[in-house]
Amino acid sequence: QVQLVESGGGLVQAGDSLRLSCAASGPSLTTNAAMGWFRQAPGKEREFVAAITSGGNAVQADSVEGRFTISRNNAKNTIYLQMNSLKPEDTAAYYCATGRRSNIATMRTAAGYNYWGQGTQVTVSS
Repeated sequence: QVQLVESGGGLVQAGDSLRLSCAASGPSLTTNAAMGWFRQAPGKEREFVAAITSGGNAVQADSVEGRFTISRNNAKNTIYLQMNSLKPEDTAAYYCATGRRSNIATMRTAAGYNYWGQGTQVTVSS
């Protein structure tokens, strides 16, 4: 089993910043697997936001490029998502994920992950 616990969401105004955290634990955790962030707004499909390998290779969706930064602390099995210049369209539930074999080739898609957190809500008002 793997547990993923997200934190850091909240209600902010457009232009503000937030930092999300996700701590992974459990006997089945693959510590060198890629980890990622996805988001889902009401009535929309879950979409990729950003992901990072244990070696620090990171990718972001075009919609957040230049505004969001993903980082990772391997010693703590934790990833972070620094979100700057937030927009109302960033409003969504944000989920972190990892997998048994998540890697640089699979980390952009939800299918590349086996384990998901419960989500943390981010709401950006205009």
